[in-house]
Amino acid sequence: QVVLVESGGGLAQPGGSLRLSCAASGFTFNTWAMSWARQAPGKGLEWVAGIYSDGSGTFYEDSVKGRFTISRDNTKNTVYLQMNSLKPEDTAVYYCYTWIGRVNYWGKGTLVTVSS
Repeated sequence: QVVLVESGGGLAQPGGSLRLSCAASGFTFNTWAMSWARQAPGKGLEWVAGIYSDGSGTFYEDSVKGRFTISRDNTKNTVYLQMNSLKPEDTAVYYCYTWIGRVNYWGKGTLVTVSS
């Protein structure tokens, strides 16, 4: 059974930082790419960042380039999202997800609120 559990969300001030984690289980973690997406209040789902299975490639949505960093530790079955220089518009529920074959798996999300 594939399980993805996000953690690390919370309240941050504009310009601040947070690090999100996503612990994975139930599949061979180092075989599959992982991604983060977010959903802001009243808006649709938005892809944020992705990383290859071995971490050799990372990809970012334009609005987070230079501020967010995706990484993974395949020994811990965990993917991270380091978020720096946070802006109020980064406020959203953040989800990690993966495709295994043709099946898409999602965590339940963690809320990030950026406000002074």
